Amino acid sequence: MCYGYDGHAALRESMERRGASRRSFLKGAAASLAGAAAVGAGALPASAAVHAVRRVPPGKISIQLYTLRSIMSGDGIEATLAKLEEYGYPRVELAGLYGRTASSFRSTLDSYGIRASSSHDGISGSTAALHQKLQNAVTLGQNYVNVPYLNSAELSAWQEWADQMNAEAAVAKGYGLRYGYHNHAHEFTIRLSNGQTPWEVFTERLDPSLVHLEADLYWVVTGGLNSGDGVADPEQFAIDTIKAAPQTVRQYHVKDKQYARPNSDGDHVDLGTGFIEFDRIFAAHTVEEYIVENDSPDVTPLQTAEVGYNYLRTLRF
Repeated sequence: MCYGYDGHAALRESMERRGASRRSFLKGAAASLAGAAAVGAGALPASAAVHAVRRVPPGKISIQLYTLRSIMSGDGIEATLAKLEEYGYPRVELAGLYGRTASSFRSTLDSYGIRASSSHDGISGSTAALHQKLQNAVTLGQNYVNVPYLNSAELSAWQEWADQMNAEAAVAKGYGLRYGYHNHAHEFTIRLSNGQTPWEVFTERLDPSLVHLEADLYWVVTGGLNSGDGVADPEQFAIDTIKAAPQTVRQYHVKDKQYARPNSDGDHVDLGTGFIEFDRIFAAHTVEEYIVENDSPDVTPLQTAEVGYNYLRTLRF
C-alpha cells in the first residue's frame, strides 16, 4: 500500500482476472528463490563484492512519510521529524500535509533542516485543483510531484490517464516541477483488451520529455514474480524494466521483500532483511533520489526509518 492505496489487493484482483493461482505462484517463487535463501539475505554476488565502489550520496536519501503515518499526528509530527533529523535524513516525500497548510508545514520542516523534495498526489479533478497542487509543491520547495496509484481493467482508462498526466506534466513544467508516475505490481499483471499490460500502455503513451518514473522496486520485483517474467531473476527483471522504459527513472522507492510465503500479503520487511539485491539494481541505474519505504514496519516506524537510512549509507554497488 502506498499513501492509502492497497497494492496487494490490486495485484490479487489482476491475478484473479488472469485465472492464476496465487498459491501456486508463491510456491514457485519460493522454489526459485531457494538458492538465494541458502546464501543468505543481502549477500553480495562475487562480482559485486569485487567491483562495488559506489555509495548512495547522503543528500539523495529520503523517506516516504506514509511509512511513519501512525505517528505523524499532533505533537507526534515534530517528534518524528526530530528523529529523522537525528538519523540523518535531509529529505522526505510527502503523503499529505497532516492538516496543515503548505507554508506552515514548510516552516516546520525547515526548523529541522529537512526538505520536502517530493510528494504523492493523485491526478487532479479540476484545473483549479491542479494549480493548487503545484503551487503547494513550489511552496514546499519540491522537485517532484508523483501520481501514486491508478487501477483499472479497462484499456481506455489507462490511455486517458496517460493523456491527462501528459497534460498535467506540461503545466508542472511551467512551475519548475518534474511530474512522475509511481508503480505498483498490477501494472505488470493486468492484461488489457489489446493484449498489453498497463505498464506497456503507459511507457508507450507517457511523454518522456514531460513524465518521469518513480520506480517502486518492491512492486517491480513483485510484478515480475507474479507475471512469471521475473521469477528466474527478479533483480534482472527490474533492471530490464528500468532500462527499456522510454521515460527516465529519476526516483526509487527502496523497500525490501520477504522470501515468498504461501497465503501471505505481509511480506514487506526492513531494508537489508529481505532478498532484493539492491546493489545490482543501483549499479545498473542510478537515480536522483532513493526513498526508503515500508508499508508495514517490522517493529516500529522509527526503527524502519533508522535501519533504512543506515542500510543505504553502508550499501556499496
